[in-house]
Amino acid sequence: MAVTEIWLVRHGESTANVAAARAEAAGADVIEVDHRDADVPLSPLGEEQSRALGPELAERGVDDVPVALWVSPYLRAQQTIDIALRSGGLSEPPRRVDERLRDRELGVLDLLTRTGVQHLHPDEERRRQWLGKYYHRPAGGESWADVVLRLRSVLVDVDRLDGPERLLVAAHDAVVMLVVSTCLDLDEHALMDFAATHTVANASLTRLRRDAVGAPWTLEEFSAVEHLAEDADAEVTEHSGRKDDARVR
Repeated sequence: MAVTEIWLVRHGESTANVAAARAEAAGADVIEVDHRDADVPLSPLGEEQSRALGPELAERGVDDVPVALWVSPYLRAQQTIDIALRSGGLSEPPRRVDERLRDRELGVLDLLTRTGVQHLHPDEERRRQWLGKYYHRPAGGESWADVVLRLRSVLVDVDRLDGPERLLVAAHDAVVMLVVSTCLDLDEHALMDFAATHTVANASLTRLRRDAVGAPWTLEEFSAVEHLAEDADAEVTEHSGRKDDARVR
């Protein structure tokens, strides 16, 4: 059997998400965090969101067919799926930790608010405004186009899987958005139009489906969060990282 469904989970709210929102609200240049990006943990709310996700996955029958689990190496993504599997009473599928599913790297813009970018790296801000978000690669970091390139190789590996019919992926907002855009074959302008009206919420579920290998993917559901809205302890948060949005020429 081949993979005919991809279920994409964004990690729950992280401590860095909280710190970034606090810094933006205060008009600060720098986001104060205690961990490198790979080691940033979930916030208490992120843990509650992850617990709410588990029963939702179980109710939807995530393991009704053979499942493979691919996870970002970053701590917040691994914590999210670990908590969700436990809370949903689900058996863990075969797990693959894949560095290609890591979050987008921002290079010199890492840990800066939008104001901080403008104050501390005005040349990067001008380049970003000129190139647009899709192609702007901050010094030492990645553009969205760079992330798409590594995700294309992930999707090639998906086509090679023999046995699992459903792939469960736990990763990050940029990964979810760009897997969707790659599967739907969106160009720069179509992607930016889509991203302008769609945000990947924390601990949300996005689903893609196809009939067979080589058949076109369809988007069945994007950033579903009903399981969070129904849980009194797990409010919906987005933390979209729009600090590096820019016009597209």
